[in-house]
Amino acid sequence: MISLAKATYRKIVQNLAWATGYNVIAMPLAAGVLYSFGILLSPAMGAVLMSLSTVIVAVNARFLRL
Repeated sequence: MISLAKATYRKIVQNLAWATGYNVIAMPLAAGVLYSFGILLSPAMGAVLMSLSTVIVAVNARFLRL
């Protein structure tokens, strides 16, 4: 049970890192921080990235069984 708890904690940290990385990069792009350089994240692309983020976190959590 201890090894399962440690593995679960590692997955929580991995998923938190993924979610933080997504928010650090995508949120400012969606807000238009780099608009002066011609880089802007459309709302549709933001929705796609958010869905992809959810899928990646779910797949990562699924690997806990392996």
